[in-house]
Amino acid sequence: MSLREIIVDEIRRRGSIPFSRYMELCLYHPQLGYYSRPGKRFGKAGDFYTSSDVHAVFGRLLARRFADMWRALGSPARLDLIELGPGRGQFASDALDWSGKRFPDFFQALRYLLVERSPALRDQLRERFSEHLAVGKVLIYEALDAAIPRLFPHVIIFANELFDALPVDILDHRGAVRVAVQDGGFCEKFVQPSTQELQYLDRYSLRPGQGERLEVALASLSWMDRIAAAFEGRQGFAVFIDYGYTQEQQLAGRHLDTLTTYRAHRLSFSPYEAPGEQDITAHVNFTALRTRARELGLDPIVLLTQSQFLLAIGEESQFADAFRDCKLPQEQAKVALQLNHLISPEGMGEIFQVLVLSAGVRGEEIARLGGLTLSH
Repeated sequence: MSLREIIVDEIRRRGSIPFSRYMELCLYHPQLGYYSRPGKRFGKAGDFYTSSDVHAVFGRLLARRFADMWRALGSPARLDLIELGPGRGQFASDALDWSGKRFPDFFQALRYLLVERSPALRDQLRERFSEHLAVGKVLIYEALDAAIPRLFPHVIIFANELFDALPVDILDHRGAVRVAVQDGGFCEKFVQPSTQELQYLDRYSLRPGQGERLEVALASLSWMDRIAAAFEGRQGFAVFIDYGYTQEQQLAGRHLDTLTTYRAHRLSFSPYEAPGEQDITAHVNFTALRTRARELGLDPIVLLTQSQFLLAIGEESQFADAFRDCKLPQEQAKVALQLNHLISPEGMGEIFQVLVLSAGVRGEEIARLGGLTLSH
């Protein structure tokens, strides 16, 4: 039975379903969802790039920042670094390798937890990190809730392109989208939005005008609830990188109807084609994440562009993390181009935003980190 047939069968049994349910099945069905099925999704041979696919310097720069955060916490003997949605583990591999080479004291204290929902990707992670798993340097979990009871008192939580892959609902001027079946294909129907959906728009976004569509990311708020729970009784930081927007930008008429799909590096706006065989994504509402974090007792430090964030880390060391392994001029030139892609406005530098949060950390310790004072 194909995933399309499974979704059609559910609709015929239950009636039209929320778009978030459709997106959930397309991405996370245990056997046939996009992130569950075998095959390459990342990098040149896959459907899309992440920053870690550009160059190892992304993981190296973040490792440097994580080590700074560890020192801001008083250099504790043990620290948990939790990565949410690590995929095949490229970032974790780069960060661990560089920490071991350049920041040995931090590496000694570090325990790396990978929280990955996809069974297929968890299998890849077990193979990739078999040596680290054997000595307890890396642990793998299906859900963050399962990891929380075992956490050390000091924690850093990191996610790169997690929130954009969470299911969203869609509202337009006709109502909330429901996915139905007509003539053997998927179609949209519209129902009265729920109170929760309207409250989301009023607090973090705006209501759609004629011909407009907006995403309602209630699953993102639920994730922030779980993240805040991980910090209860603990100190630490959270760093979330994703492409997204603020409520102010939406009020200015930007970032409306951001739902897109990716397949073989081709962007499309047709989520009903090839369910389970293409990525479905929506830009992240950072106003919603930041506000919910504050309500849950976390302290939003700053929202920066990826360019601002990476430059602040790299300028102090003159980007030694990028060029240290280069022996020939042509190698340096190639790395310079890759680094430029990560930080330039024409590449990923202005598209991606970085939200940094803290829990139980004094202001003077945060100030010592440097580079976290610009607002955006």
